[in-house]
Amino acid sequence: MLSIFEFILLALATFRLMRLIAVDQITEKIRSYFLVEEENDLGGGTLEVIVRGKGKGLRHFIGERLACHWCVSVLSGVFLYTGFILYPAIFIHVIIIFAVAAVAGVLQTIVNYFI
Repeated sequence: MLSIFEFILLALATFRLMRLIAVDQITEKIRSYFLVEEENDLGGGTLEVIVRGKGKGLRHFIGERLACHWCVSVLSGVFLYTGFILYPAIFIHVIIIFAVAAVAGVLQTIVNYFI
């Protein structure tokens, strides 16, 4: 059973890993191999962007998972939690790094909002 502290660390690390995989610019080239974006003009200056898996087979399957932030979040959580259970001496460091990065990102967003 996880302690509250471990749970919070794991939640923050999962959030950060999900953002790294699904949103961050640094992984955009990898995502672009699996995803295609379609833009629809809804009128009145509103633009809708639909993200879908590209291609067929495994490429399409991976793309559909990457297009779903919820899916990436669940898979990230499973990866980090399983790693923490099986290899705690290694994964605790990975989890702490991602958790610290998540807190820093949230603080940066707050600072940007108020300043």
